[in-house]
Amino acid sequence: MTQRTLVVGLGNPGDRYAGTRHNIGAMVVAELAQRAGVKLSAHKARAAVAETRIRPGAPRLVLAQPLSYMNVSGGPVSALAKYYSLGADELVVVHDDVDLPFGAVKLKRGGGEGGHNGLRDITKALGTRDYIRVRVGVGRPPGRMDTADYVLKRFSGAQAKELPLVISDAADAVEMLSERGLIDTQQHFHARLS
Repeated sequence: MTQRTLVVGLGNPGDRYAGTRHNIGAMVVAELAQRAGVKLSAHKARAAVAETRIRPGAPRLVLAQPLSYMNVSGGPVSALAKYYSLGADELVVVHDDVDLPFGAVKLKRGGGEGGHNGLRDITKALGTRDYIRVRVGVGRPPGRMDTADYVLKRFSGAQAKELPLVISDAADAVEMLSERGLIDTQQHFHARLS
């Protein structure tokens, strides 16, 4: 990866959405900030931001949580990319994914948005899909529950117990990505799903 990477954890602002499936990306960025001993603070790009390194000499990470609603994440993300003079190839977006089983962590560069409005808005704002996504599985909605309703609900009791491990796994993936690149990180995390 490059010398500086923008790592954006998607979610919705406010207590009402804290702890919901749609906010798992923001939870992963909070975990990364906690590990690094840094505090996210308000930035003019309508995001909470902190700069850090995983260890001395490692590439710099700009950790960010947009303070906008999920569906309009593109504005804060493109503003941060401009502020730090970073291209799409230096962007990592961490987000919930209903197409992956709960707890699975997968990474990819580019591709479709899979119905994820946060990703769709980022792609539109940047004018490209060519950024890395860290996809954190939240599972599919049960029965006929609407996907939008499902992702805005809190995790089930059993999932809530596992959640710290899932968040830790996704944070590990971001750290490995920043030091070893996409291919190595994909091989490591995707091998565990087969």
